[in-house]
Amino acid sequence: MRVIAGTAKGRRLVPVPGEGTRPVTDRVKESLFNLIGSSIVGVRVLDLFAGTGAVGIEALSRGAAHATFVDKARAAVRAVERNLRETGLDDRAWVIHGDAFAHVRHHAGEPYDLVYIAPPQYQDLWADALLAVDEGDVLAPRGLVVVQIHPKEDHPVTLTRLDRTHERRYGSTLLIFFKPSEASDAAG
Repeated sequence: MRVIAGTAKGRRLVPVPGEGTRPVTDRVKESLFNLIGSSIVGVRVLDLFAGTGAVGIEALSRGAAHATFVDKARAAVRAVERNLRETGLDDRAWVIHGDAFAHVRHHAGEPYDLVYIAPPQYQDLWADALLAVDEGDVLAPRGLVVVQIHPKEDHPVTLTRLDRTHERRYGSTLLIFFKPSEASDAAG
């Protein structure tokens, strides 16, 4: 696992010890950022269930203004902190050892332009996190939510302010993209 592009290109990332995380592969990460393109420059990123921090770190390396990493596992928080130090990107990051849902529900700061949700598999946490984002004020009006799950986990989620726009499958990884609905844009 490494940083693919940008200022920290080629830097290796340390994994989270144990089997509690499923890090995004370099192939999936590269495809994700190819889809996002240069719109990552200058944005604020929220990496929920951060694990190694690979997605948020890639975003910072490619020019994101700031990234917040949230994970309740102490080993994951230590891995993210180390990866940020070793890539030299820690000055534009905030690492929270805490509950992803609490952060989304009680977020009072500037909204995020990209929210990345990649929770532990087969617990339906992705749907709960997506609902929390849909109900909260964590996402910017023109923001993007990306969910990373195993394709077998996918099911419809009833949302009021977000629309599922598209998806991409890479083997056993499914990325699902959500944007604020036009109706919520008009209301805001």
